Amino acid sequence: MRQILFLLVLVLISCEGGKKYHNKSVLKPASEAVRSIIAFQNKLNEEYKDPETSPLPDRYRKNFEGLDFFKPNEAYIVKARFERTADAKPFLLPNTGGDNTTEVVYGIAHFELNGKQHRLEIYQSPELIKQEKYRDYLFLPFLDETNGEETYGGGRYIDLSIPNSDTLIIDFNKAYNPYCVYNKKYSCPLVPRQNYLNTKVLAGVRDFIKK
Repeated sequence: MRQILFLLVLVLISCEGGKKYHNKSVLKPASEAVRSIIAFQNKLNEEYKDPETSPLPDRYRKNFEGLDFFKPNEAYIVKARFERTADAKPFLLPNTGGDNTTEVVYGIAHFELNGKQHRLEIYQSPELIKQEKYRDYLFLPFLDETNGEETYGGGRYIDLSIPNSDTLIIDFNKAYNPYCVYNKKYSCPLVPRQNYLNTKVLAGVRDFIKK
């Protein structure tokens, strides 16, 4: 009789523990920043699946399931001090295709990442701003210590908008590869050496492995 009562007590304790383990209320909800990163990833994957917007050749797109991303990490969202370069003159930025695009250094971003101080040039295209949808568009190409290993050797890009103040939020989780990584028919701006980050940026899109 004592053995039966002991077994019943063990079963009750086990069931109660199971309820606690499966209680949804203990799961931490994703932050707004993480939800934004996941939305970015989903949108990029949808663009790459769509034959109308995808840079992928048909032989890669037909079996495409999604890009390889680093796990969202809020440590790679930085608040930069944005220094406007009002007197900057246009310069020619070389492309992979052998030609150039005209860019202007719109400003300099100063920030801390992985315990180090960094600066990056932020560019604006005099041609693109003639189009309404690109009027506030800023271009951030960068290199870091993951290039050639976890990420594409030529660096990655981030799209930004002109801030309303001297603070610029840079989310490296939204770094993506140049189109020429996927298809050689595209000509992509080369990342200037001054935009090299002396640290690993373990965020954003990883290198593309052709299968």
